[in-house]
Amino acid sequence: MTPVGAGDPGSLRADAAAVLRGWTAPTEEEELLREEFLEHLRAHEDAMWRECVPGHLTATTAVLSHDGLRVLLTLHPKAGMWLPMGGHCERGDATLAAVALREATEESGIPGLRLLPGPLALDRHRVWCHPPHSHHLDVEYGAVAPADVEAVISEESLDLRWFPIEEIPELSDEATRRLARRAREVLRAG
Repeated sequence: MTPVGAGDPGSLRADAAAVLRGWTAPTEEEELLREEFLEHLRAHEDAMWRECVPGHLTATTAVLSHDGLRVLLTLHPKAGMWLPMGGHCERGDATLAAVALREATEESGIPGLRLLPGPLALDRHRVWCHPPHSHHLDVEYGAVAPADVEAVISEESLDLRWFPIEEIPELSDEATRRLARRAREVLRAG
């Protein structure tokens, strides 16, 4: 097993390990996930990349309206659910926060997003990257959109809509609701 970040302190993998080591999980379940993610980083040199078959780290971002009242969700074509923006790390990414911001910008079409301090949550879910399935080890952030912006649907989405945080549709999941609420709390506390 290779020590995470050994000899390469600037790597995305080293950043992910530092972020996870420095994060205080707000729930027991997320503490177990934090430990699982760190173990995954230790066990897999390619833990950050889509090619890592058992699973790989990803970044997701709940994009809030400037006033924190609404969250922008994408109707995900594979999941068939309303979800926050997010996705895979790319070779040029330097930090998990940069992945979160890049994915949110690409999928929302909104320039000038402001990333909130994070991460805000962790989630592990089954995906279809490697049939029959693998897992996304998702590190989740929040971002705030400038006032009076319009979102632009990307090729990765069937639809893109703003929803009041307390009215996220049934066709979503609890991880999305939790992330939107936590992002709103951070924005209000800021």
